[in-house]
Amino acid sequence: MIRTFELHRQTIKEVTEETQPLARRLAQSTWIDAHEPDDEERDRLNAFLADELPAGEDVEEIESSARYFVDADGIHVHSLFLSQSEGRHGNTTVAFILQPERLITFRDCELADFRLLRLRARSGQVEASSAQTLMMTIFEQKVENLADTLEDIHRKLEDVSHLVLEEEGSDLEDAIDQLAKLEDSNGKIRLCLMDTQRSVSFLIRHLRGHSEIQETAREVMRDVETLMSHTAFLFDKINFLMDSTQGFINIQQNQIIKIFSIAAVVFLPPTLVASIYGMNFTHMPELTWTFGYPFALGLMVVAGVSPYLYFKHKNWL
Repeated sequence: MIRTFELHRQTIKEVTEETQPLARRLAQSTWIDAHEPDDEERDRLNAFLADELPAGEDVEEIESSARYFVDADGIHVHSLFLSQSEGRHGNTTVAFILQPERLITFRDCELADFRLLRLRARSGQVEASSAQTLMMTIFEQKVENLADTLEDIHRKLEDVSHLVLEEEGSDLEDAIDQLAKLEDSNGKIRLCLMDTQRSVSFLIRHLRGHSEIQETAREVMRDVETLMSHTAFLFDKINFLMDSTQGFINIQQNQIIKIFSIAAVVFLPPTLVASIYGMNFTHMPELTWTFGYPFALGLMVVAGVSPYLYFKHKNWL
């Protein structure tokens, strides 16, 4: 799908297919957002740009020379954004092509940042004076969304902390599963923040003539540095809760093993007594004794109760 946006009185306004044909919208657009374009849309975009759109494998390259460069088509930035699918976070790359009068974005999946930006544009809440300021607005929106997601992770960690440290009889295995998911999400967010640092630093170097954009970019960088510190704090908290959870699980398992060990020790002496009087020797005085059977039963009870009382006295139970 190809969406086009125009600048109208310093705000971004979406131009739909019902109002103008695609060729005219492309020519007059300030922002072209290509979301999973089909073959026909790709051909039309390639013809309009007089160049090939980046392929999926090119967008996912990790070396800086492939993610940030300048050529005849404009400034190219391939930046990681946070995505969500089936309750789990992931990273997806968005390709930006920044030209003097136009911004082109190419992505393979729906992203919350772009969805929210479209909703704000429909309400006239996205202010921009050029394609360059619009691109920086997208990065501002990206950082805001990452900050909101970190707040959600922090709230979920508080719930897991209560579950592990305060709630008796809680499901600790479920807590470990939750912590693993939160750690993965926090790692994906940190990766996005690190990539944002690289992207904004690249834009600062190549947009030196735009003082307003430079100031906005520096604010974004300060926000990113603050959020990086917050992700480090969350990693420490997750590791603490993970260690605590595993420690409590080990304590529970040790309690179970201790019970079995004590039971084995308690029943060992009575078993020894029963084994002795279960022997089939001819000359055993107690076999002909009238009180031999009650004596053997009493001896087994005393042999079993004595270790139990000793463990109780030592506070091992």
